[in-house]
Amino acid sequence: MPSVRFAGKTINLPGNRPLRIGLGVLFTLFGFVGFLPILGFWMVPVGLLILSADIPAIRRFNRRITVRAMRWWRRIRGKDEATA
Repeated sequence: MPSVRFAGKTINLPGNRPLRIGLGVLFTLFGFVGFLPILGFWMVPVGLLILSADIPAIRRFNRRITVRAMRWWRRIRGKDEATA
């Protein structure tokens, strides 16, 4: 069964590849109309996370963004701890 790791937790995805891709595309597209009730901008990263299980280019993009965000976070957090 395909799964993705997010925030240290493993999330199982549907076993059907076309269903996963369709679900990821829907989440991403509906996320762009996030100003509407219930739909939100939170759906874009979730959709990309679902798509990363099947599409290597999106998997690389997600990994690159994660590494940059963690480096930024550690740099900012290190500066705050040094001044405190």
